[in-house]
Amino acid sequence: MTKKIFKSIMAVCTVVLVLGLAFVMGILYRYFGRQISTELEKEASYVAQGVELSGVEYLEKLNGKNARITLIDQDGSVLYDSQAEASSMENHGDREEVEEAAETGKGEAVRMSETLSEKTIYYALRLEDGRILRVSSTQYSVLALVYQLIVPVLWILLLMIILSGAFAFRLSKKVVEPVNNLDLEHPEENEVYEEVAPLLSRMYKQNKEIKNQIDTARRHQEEFSIITENMQEGLVVIDRYTMILSGNSSVWKLFHVNGPKNGESVYVLNRSEEFQSIIDKALDGKHNEAVLKVDGSDIHVIANPVMREEQVEGAVLLLVNITEKLEREKLRREFSANVSHELKTPLTSISGFAEIIQDGYVKEEDVRAFAGRIYKEAQRLITLVEDVLRISQLDEGEVPYEWTETDLYQTAKNVFGTLSEAAKKQDVHLYIEGDRVQLHTVPNILEEVLFNLCDNAIKYNKPGGNVCICLTENEESVCISVKDNGVGIPKEDQSRVFERFYRVDKSHSKEIGGTGLGLSIVKHGVSFLGGEVELESAPEQGTEVSVKFPKE
Repeated sequence: MTKKIFKSIMAVCTVVLVLGLAFVMGILYRYFGRQISTELEKEASYVAQGVELSGVEYLEKLNGKNARITLIDQDGSVLYDSQAEASSMENHGDREEVEEAAETGKGEAVRMSETLSEKTIYYALRLEDGRILRVSSTQYSVLALVYQLIVPVLWILLLMIILSGAFAFRLSKKVVEPVNNLDLEHPEENEVYEEVAPLLSRMYKQNKEIKNQIDTARRHQEEFSIITENMQEGLVVIDRYTMILSGNSSVWKLFHVNGPKNGESVYVLNRSEEFQSIIDKALDGKHNEAVLKVDGSDIHVIANPVMREEQVEGAVLLLVNITEKLEREKLRREFSANVSHELKTPLTSISGFAEIIQDGYVKEEDVRAFAGRIYKEAQRLITLVEDVLRISQLDEGEVPYEWTETDLYQTAKNVFGTLSEAAKKQDVHLYIEGDRVQLHTVPNILEEVLFNLCDNAIKYNKPGGNVCICLTENEESVCISVKDNGVGIPKEDQSRVFERFYRVDKSHSKEIGGTGLGLSIVKHGVSFLGGEVELESAPEQGTEVSVKFPKE
């Protein structure tokens, strides 16, 4: 902007300078012309007096030092000329100044030489005897005058150009400085030229609109980032060249890689042929999905193309870890199969014994024994159904509950009271260690957890064995431990004892009437209450199951 203003000022100064010089030269030219005419008139008067007194001899003495002097006879012939041979000159009777002088007594004329670019001024005066005395002088033209003055004019021009440049630079800087110092962030607060005020007003409105748009875009971006970063599912956006444009942290966790930078290929996540096939299909404009195996996990990949004007610009990948889902489905299938098997066994026994009695193949004295077998299998069936329903309720969170402050010592006494008869039959002694501990929990669920732990400890114990409930607490948690010195659990089975229908010794379990769901109910119950379960066991040495609950 400064350069443009500088150039404009310099152009104006140059035009003004040239026009000014031309004007001055014109004025000087006219002034010198008048001056010459005046001088010629005076000189003609002096010379005329001399000619009338002394004749032509007076003219010869002058020799035309200052001006050209010509004496013309009445018939127009030249009698004398200070710069040429009079006899060789043509008749001057038709000259404008000569004719005028012959008529009026004096005459003037100006003639231009086209070849010499010179202007000649003539002044004629009629003598008393009728002859004409003419005095003339040459005035150089404007071009000639300029040529004569070219050196000083050039110096003047140079000086004026320098002065104009300095003036233009200072003026342009002064003009632009307030504009350069404008506060564009707050246009309305500037005090500058009135001519700029409408522009500043528009800038203020545009800045306000831009700020609002940026704030809206930033807010949307933050909302989108919050949503995507809190997604358990992975989300990746790629361009048509497979380069990552954006992605959330879940993606990097699913593929166990450090977060790739934008611009890296999506194949840094996984280089398998199946993954490449998913990407290729998406970039071909086809929706597709598949399940990838990544470090033992099952990742469900859903790929959708991004279209713009019927052209594929990229793709969006949604990644979901379905390992747990598949495991749950597998467990459900196994659970259904186990439930079917466990239900079928007592039902088959009940149906078989009933059929034998119905067909009359049982003696009268054996009917009671058969009825007892039927009753035992029916009770086993009822227990199994109740356990299945209990686990289902815990899985779905449908257990009616009320959180209250519970005395764990009293709860332990209640459980031992219920199991006292079973303990006597197995010759197992029951103990409680620890003081009265309070816990904010669901009493019926906690009691059921303890019941199943103690029931297992009694069933899988030795005659004369012990079962102890230990109650401890610290600042952060409450711990309930159930210890026994029974048969113990082999190390290879310890990781699976909390699975549904899993039995360490299937034959022994059948003898003591276990359903294989006791420890599974414990696991689900403790998880429902927000606790953790730990197991330590050694064959023929006993088992300890610890349940820890955090304090609120």
